[in-house]
Amino acid sequence: MIHRSISESPVGAVASPSLRALRVKIFADGADKAGMLAMARQPYIAGFTTNPTLMRKAGISDYRAFAKEILAEISDRPISFEVFSDEFSEMERQATEVASWGKNVYVKVPVTNTRGEPSLDLIQRLSRRRIKLNVTALTHVRQVAEVSAALGDHAPSCISVFAGRVADTGRNPIPIMTESLAAMRAHANQELIWASPRELLNIFQADQIGCHIITVTNDVLKKLSLVGKDLGEYSLETVAMFHRDAAEAGFTL
Repeated sequence: MIHRSISESPVGAVASPSLRALRVKIFADGADKAGMLAMARQPYIAGFTTNPTLMRKAGISDYRAFAKEILAEISDRPISFEVFSDEFSEMERQATEVASWGKNVYVKVPVTNTRGEPSLDLIQRLSRRRIKLNVTALTHVRQVAEVSAALGDHAPSCISVFAGRVADTGRNPIPIMTESLAAMRAHANQELIWASPRELLNIFQADQIGCHIITVTNDVLKKLSLVGKDLGEYSLETVAMFHRDAAEAGFTL
């Protein structure tokens, strides 16, 4: 009888992905200072994003002080800080201040307020003032087309489509992201962000469709060491894990 290793079988072989071949830019998504500075030392991190939810989770109480601490350490890559008012006049005031903190700052503005009122007029005004924006919390192509038109060609800008949240609803986000790229094509200064990814595979999916940027949390970034790992070896490690845990638990039958 011939014994053949599963890892040696050509049947169902999967090509190994490569980080070196990626064109999509990876932005670290978080608000933990130590984690952000650790990511800043990694050459594959092209920028950073934050939001009020991440800041609250990290225990941050002074928004301005935290932002300025980070900007004092990271000045060579884009960083997004979000406004948090629900009124457009106050959003505009906050956006003006946030933009003044550094040339590498992008101001995150939500696509609507909590009443569902579109932010398009505000986005247009800020963009015409050459404030770099990251319009956030989009989930469908119609929003992308409207925001892209409002941004125009006035300043470098990003549009964040929450592909991970789309996937959470059972929908495939790839067609939405592909159509979003097409909707933005007329404006070379605009970049599409694949936001809220759920797994490392999303980085390669974003890259394959030509998405410009993907935001990735530290928990997902920790899995980068697995990229290209031999699947046969990974299978064996999994078997060993189950065996070890059963032994350590003292299971008997």
